Amino acid sequence: MGEARPVKLRYTPEAADELERILDGIAEKSPYGARRIQARIQAAIERLLEQPGSGPPTDLRPMRRTLASPYLIFYVATESEIVLVGIRHGARDPATMPNTP
Repeated sequence: MGEARPVKLRYTPEAADELERILDGIAEKSPYGARRIQARIQAAIERLLEQPGSGPPTDLRPMRRTLASPYLIFYVATESEIVLVGIRHGARDPATMPNTP
């Protein structure tokens, strides 16, 4: 068998801003809590890099989502990259979820 090609990771500007706001907001109350959430999100992203098609598709195909409890990570996977489209708390109104890039 051949080696798997590396998959690149790319954040949309909106997803990068969302992640920063999430972590900054949590860090104001609990730096430890922010580190825990950051570790959960990073672990979920690492799983996506290994298995890009593992998250269930959303109604806005080809977008998929994965869980980094309590956050949902929305992404689009191609053969060469994973594009993180948005990161939302699971309790947020579904109407605020991202569109495809």
